[in-house]
Amino acid sequence: MISDRWLLPEGVEEVLAPDAARLENLRRGVLDLYSSWGYELVIPPFIEYLESLLVGTGSDLDLKTFKLTDQLTGRLMGVRADMTPQVARIDARNRRGDACSRFCYLGTVLHALPDGFTRTRSPVQVGAELYGHAGFESDCEILTLMLETLELAGVEEVHVDLGHVGVFRALARRAGIDGDRESALHDALQRKARGEIAALLETADPGVAAMIEALAELNGEASVLAEARARLGNVDDEVVAAIDRLERIAEIVKARFPATPLHVDLAELRGYRYHTGAVFAALVPGHGQEVARGGRYDAIGSAFEHARPATGFSTDLKSLLSLARAGGAEVEQSVILAPWSSEPALAALVKKLRKEGKRVVYELPGEQRAPGGGVRHVLRKRDGKWLVTETED
Repeated sequence: MISDRWLLPEGVEEVLAPDAARLENLRRGVLDLYSSWGYELVIPPFIEYLESLLVGTGSDLDLKTFKLTDQLTGRLMGVRADMTPQVARIDARNRRGDACSRFCYLGTVLHALPDGFTRTRSPVQVGAELYGHAGFESDCEILTLMLETLELAGVEEVHVDLGHVGVFRALARRAGIDGDRESALHDALQRKARGEIAALLETADPGVAAMIEALAELNGEASVLAEARARLGNVDDEVVAAIDRLERIAEIVKARFPATPLHVDLAELRGYRYHTGAVFAALVPGHGQEVARGGRYDAIGSAFEHARPATGFSTDLKSLLSLARAGGAEVEQSVILAPWSSEPALAALVKKLRKEGKRVVYELPGEQRAPGGGVRHVLRKRDGKWLVTETED
């Protein structure tokens, strides 16, 4: 049917005025913010050979990735579903010794299937990555930059969830759990399904099993980390180191953002197969899913023979735009209306006003102008001189 030509694929949307202008303003703002922190902008390609997109930790993206055949080579290609693996390739290929690298990126990605994070199949992904530093300080830098991004976007009532996948990994290893059983246990912990957790741990050492079961209970304010140290701190050095790191990160975040609620959850394992250390997410009441997320993924460069410490975050500009709009009224940019004329003096004034950031629109002969449109002033000629005057209606 002809009417079907109006339809867009489910989860794929267009951004119209004035939201497109707001999205562009936000894009410029966040890139300026990242530049002020020393992050260099990179622009990965929209499509790549599939093996580059899905290697290593990127393999979890397989179901989300649209696939197509390259007509030049016959090789299978993929449309990027996440830019993080691409930035890892860029870091590996452009290595500058052991020096830290700071990259930022922004662009549309495409998902074959929607997820709860973006609620769209065509997010405008923006993020920052820091390579070459293994300390908790780089986790704090990335987490701070994530919160400043949300602040810049006008997102209010942000809450931070903080966790560490290393705690579960160390305990699972102690319990001799791996493969499908580990995946099932991970899923049960995410849902805090205590019955399933206990059933999966029936053959494990009772002491270690009790610690893994405790992960479902170890959540709350940062003070819960002291309880975690008491209940888990004598089993594994990796567990102790993870708790130490979380305490340091929580201390810095609370000092820098005292009004931002911080929640610690040792059973929250976002991106478990992807991340290797501290993980964090930003949530907003009433939104349901996280609005930004990140964490440490030190193994991401191994597929490109250049594994080194890495941490980063990403978010979707469309989601931030929606949240910011919900939190405040629309701001309409006023328009100066200019009559169509070939006079050089008028053209010079219009050019000057536009350089000053004003929006000037010529009214073409016979043009039908829509009601409103933000017209607040018009250019009129008085005593032989063009002037900006208020509208008379």
